Amino acid sequence: MTSAEDISQMFNSESQKLESLFDAADSKTDMNIHEIVETYYQVMNVSSMVTMFKQQAEFEPKELMEKIRETEKLISQRFDIIIHPKIMEKLSFSIQKLTKNLQSKNSGEKSKEQMELDAKLFDELRQTMSTKEFVEQYDDGLSHD
Repeated sequence: MTSAEDISQMFNSESQKLESLFDAADSKTDMNIHEIVETYYQVMNVSSMVTMFKQQAEFEPKELMEKIRETEKLISQRFDIIIHPKIMEKLSFSIQKLTKNLQSKNSGEKSKEQMELDAKLFDELRQTMSTKEFVEQYDDGLSHD
């Protein structure tokens, strides 16, 4: 059994990691797939912790409950309203751009190098579409709250 202090330290650590990811997302104009997935994973991880702690509210220290409220506000005001839409837009734009690029190159005979380049573009398109699907699942969760 862990103590309330251990739980508070763990939550503070995860919240700080979340804030760092938000700071990185705000400062970057072009997050890569790994960074996007890591950010959403951390949002979901911390949100799950918040839900669990709120169910045990009467057992948790007041300082932890205040940190939980601050973190919920951070997620809803900074991530849900600012960062998440920016990521959705970036993924949609990337998919359009990659699709257009691949369609424009889809004529005539291709060299081995061109075929390899196309294969890389298809792989990038697949990863981007998969990531967008993952992000849309988060988006669906927002609209059901």
